[in-house]
Amino acid sequence: PLAAVAFAMLRLRSCGVAHLLSSPITSRGYALPRLLSATTAVSPPTGFAVEEYLVDTCGLTRAQALKASAKLSHLKSPAKADAVLAFLAGLGLSSADVAALVARDPKFLCAGVEATLSPIVVELTGLGLSRSEIARLVPLAAEHFRCKSVVSKVHYYLHLLGPSEKFLRVFKGNHHLLSHSLEKVVKRNVGLLRECTLGACDIGKLAISLPRMLTANVEQIRAMVASAEALGVPPGCAMFRQALRSVALVSEEKIATKLDHLKKATRWSDADAGIAVSRWPSVLSLSKETLQRKSDFFIAEVGLEPAYIARRPAMLSFSLEGRLRPRYYVMRFLKENGLLDHDRDYYGMVLCSEKVFAEKFICPHKEAAPHLPEDYVAARRGEMPTNFRFI
Repeated sequence: PLAAVAFAMLRLRSCGVAHLLSSPITSRGYALPRLLSATTAVSPPTGFAVEEYLVDTCGLTRAQALKASAKLSHLKSPAKADAVLAFLAGLGLSSADVAALVARDPKFLCAGVEATLSPIVVELTGLGLSRSEIARLVPLAAEHFRCKSVVSKVHYYLHLLGPSEKFLRVFKGNHHLLSHSLEKVVKRNVGLLRECTLGACDIGKLAISLPRMLTANVEQIRAMVASAEALGVPPGCAMFRQALRSVALVSEEKIATKLDHLKKATRWSDADAGIAVSRWPSVLSLSKETLQRKSDFFIAEVGLEPAYIARRPAMLSFSLEGRLRPRYYVMRFLKENGLLDHDRDYYGMVLCSEKVFAEKFICPHKEAAPHLPEDYVAARRGEMPTNFRFI
């Protein structure tokens, strides 16, 4: 496509820009203007068709270009836009990334490379971001990347969330991190979470699983804390962070509905449900179908009492096909063949890792039950080996 060819030509020009971006900032001040003047030293066009440029050079669709061109009607030549495209190519953005960026923020093509974009890249590099990470940040940040405040905001989030990879994960889930005020919104929310005894590590983990929490309305945060307390998980409890995640941005009515579904599917009393939720709040996040299938299996096949399950709600977190059912088959096979004590608890067999499970319950019986390893693997695939068909 013509746009890809045009972008490739700009990428060749960008080699010089990329060299300058990786050079000491002291040399950039005088070298960059010479480079840009050299790359754009052509006879000025008699007219500049912005819409055609957006399609042919930037890779936008005709509809996108028509919409974007309204914001670039003041451009009289492609010189500034060419410099920006060369800069982006030098960072390593693909033609698809550039097209998405320009479609979202057409005015990015008007940003000053020497005055704005290049210094921002230098400062972000100083914060520890690699060039590839900056290249990932640009399309996500869009118009916010051409504001110098982006550096101080990224610095704050890196301090709060940890490594740059975590920041990028959170930012991908919440593009508003750079648009909201740190002082009026983000730091206020973080302060409230710290008042609830959550440390920096917990807040960082919460932000990864729930990116919107950092920019939510402070009253929403308070409502979440109140909902967690109502479930029997007050601030200071080990499960408080998990409880916040389970009730995040959910109305009281929806939480009540979830509790009702939970009790019906598991046959729990109000007391049982309260115990289960306080011990494993994420049980509220399970679908009705998942709860029903697992509860039916535990009660009808394994023979567990609802109250027993309520005091061990983490059992519900495991895959029915991948762990719960296959391990029950192994336990029953071993017990019926006198290879395992009849008082061996199923819950303990469910909790252990695959490695520990194999070491304790598969490998010791290679001679007495040589087929057991392959039968267990088959059961995990959803098959029913003959040896696991109990009368």
